[in-house]
Amino acid sequence: MVLDNDFIRYTEEAIGSRNALVAFSALDTPASVSIRLNPFKTDDKDAGHWGVGVVPPWNPLGLILGERPSFTLDPLFHSGAYYVQDSSSMFVGYMLRKLLEDNFMECGGRVRALDLCASPGGKTTDFAASLRQIFADNFLLVSNEVMRSRVHILADNVARWGDPNIAVVSNDPSDFKPLDGYFDIILTDVPCSGEGMFRKDIKALEQWSAENVALCQARQRRIVADVWPSLREGGLLIYSTCTFNKKENDDNVSWIAETLGAEIIRCCDSSSASGVIVTENGYSLVPGFVPGEGQYCAALRKISSSGGCAKKAPGIYSSSRGKASKEVEQYEEYFTIPVSLQTMSNMTVAVPKHLETDLSLLRNFLNIIQSGCTVGTLKAGKMVPHEDLALSVFVNQDAFVRKEVDLRTALSFLHKDAIRLDGCKEGYVMVCYSGHPLGFVKNLGIRCNNLHPQERRIRMDI
Repeated sequence: MVLDNDFIRYTEEAIGSRNALVAFSALDTPASVSIRLNPFKTDDKDAGHWGVGVVPPWNPLGLILGERPSFTLDPLFHSGAYYVQDSSSMFVGYMLRKLLEDNFMECGGRVRALDLCASPGGKTTDFAASLRQIFADNFLLVSNEVMRSRVHILADNVARWGDPNIAVVSNDPSDFKPLDGYFDIILTDVPCSGEGMFRKDIKALEQWSAENVALCQARQRRIVADVWPSLREGGLLIYSTCTFNKKENDDNVSWIAETLGAEIIRCCDSSSASGVIVTENGYSLVPGFVPGEGQYCAALRKISSSGGCAKKAPGIYSSSRGKASKEVEQYEEYFTIPVSLQTMSNMTVAVPKHLETDLSLLRNFLNIIQSGCTVGTLKAGKMVPHEDLALSVFVNQDAFVRKEVDLRTALSFLHKDAIRLDGCKEGYVMVCYSGHPLGFVKNLGIRCNNLHPQERRIRMDI
């Protein structure tokens, strides 16, 4: 590919001339394909489903595949058993785990986190898995996407992942200012010039310019400055981009430290960061040195004289959701954890009980698109179950009739075709493939009403 002279100069400045030559050569090679398993939905029985792959040293749940399969035609993709994510992008999750293990036990094991620029959801789902592995149920992850055209993609991917401790919101970074000192850790995977995506997106190469780099740098500083008040003193910020140059990376990290008040943290070692280039303030993952695409990340601690954990943000605790009626309360048995059932516009939602107060507060400041788990809709005194219920990691599968189906039937279900479940009890049935729930049908005997959401159906020919 033909590279802009300014891009060549910026890259040499960021990672050195010799390293840059390796990177430029790698940009003409095919991009790798990788996935990250959901540890709360996969186990040994799933071994071999994706074939043989290479595990990135910074994520034991990652798998770099030999070739790109048709993920759309894999029911386990739709079940949330894994997420398709670039292996370099997974390094951000590794940094999070290192920071949490080293810095947050003083909080009594409870963490409030924010993924500020979250769509489509790769880092959010990685964060959620890490937070749950370390802190069990004692966390809240707010996943934000300011662009309304992208937030529903994020919400769908979070629903597939199935963790009810994620709240999806759609707000400008400045909207978080009133949540003074609320978050323990914030990820800002900021919009950038996209140099690290040149192999995957030819438009990123065509649109690159030195002027765009300068615009991105200014936008990135505005984003971090706007959200900065919501990070508690002593809290941690992970700053990341998918680009190489110093202006958007090391220079911005220096600006955050000097202007906003933070100290830069080194948290990675060479044994788990093979191929990662250590820069002035962070870490750069570059094609030619690692199998994946371009990624930069750095960590900072908000300077504090006293430290301490996240505090309550100001505001009145209120909820726009109504408490569920006695008629609905019986459906708490659908979950394996304590939940509070709430209703809005005839839709019933289950919120983990320990998050009720936090979510009530956040509704005063943020536009919450999705929180907890959608249970279903009450019709004629009966709950019509929603697919998100089947996808939850805390669904009580014993509360439903389950039917294991073959690949063809699973794809027909996901295509929203009419299917038959011969020999299965009539009523609402949880459709499963290889042990993984996909959603619900209402079995009428001779046919089934397919309850798979129209907006999630497979659109390609199966």
